[in-house]
Amino acid sequence: MIGRLRSARVTAVSPPQTDGELLASHVAGDPQAFAELVRRHRGRMWAVALRTVRDPEEAADALQDAFVSAFRAAGSFRGHAQVSTWLHRIVVNACLDRVRARRPLGPPPEDGPGEPAATRDAIAERETRLAVDDALALLPVGQRAAVVLVDVHGYSVAESAVLLGVAEGTVKSRCARARGKLAVLLGHLRNPGATAPVGPETGTAALERGGEGR
Repeated sequence: MIGRLRSARVTAVSPPQTDGELLASHVAGDPQAFAELVRRHRGRMWAVALRTVRDPEEAADALQDAFVSAFRAAGSFRGHAQVSTWLHRIVVNACLDRVRARRPLGPPPEDGPGEPAATRDAIAERETRLAVDDALALLPVGQRAAVVLVDVHGYSVAESAVLLGVAEGTVKSRCARARGKLAVLLGHLRNPGATAPVGPETGTAALERGGEGR
């Protein structure tokens, strides 16, 4: 009886599984482990998704895609980063895929002198957002991820480097390249008839030369 009581006490005070242990249990076949991992991190990952795509429905879809990807890729996790960082990267990538694929469903409403100022402002904001989305979609993935984390979400260079798994200098370089290209692309998207300046880091050719990881 005493032995049983001691065993019960030990069981009662046993610490919960770490994220790494939960992921390992999931890989080993525990049907509840991944659900617990999702429960722990869903709130923060939802906030990241919503801030990235800025649309609740698309954020929900991106988050679902990310968790499905994580569920399937759990066996490839090697513990080089925290599980939360690994999940964060998957969510960010899923959101960036949504941004890249997003296109306007139709022309914006006509504005004119009779439109209320608030409506005209909303239309202008929507057009700007679509232009930014289109420009982001043309950036190499590495540059797009860096500039979204630093300039859109306000993460520090150091934090972004951890999330993306690269050096801080790489994040700074990618952001600088992305900002230069976005300036050119946004000018061209807002004025399609204008000829974009051609230089070592401008134009479609520059985007192609930039590569996915630069």
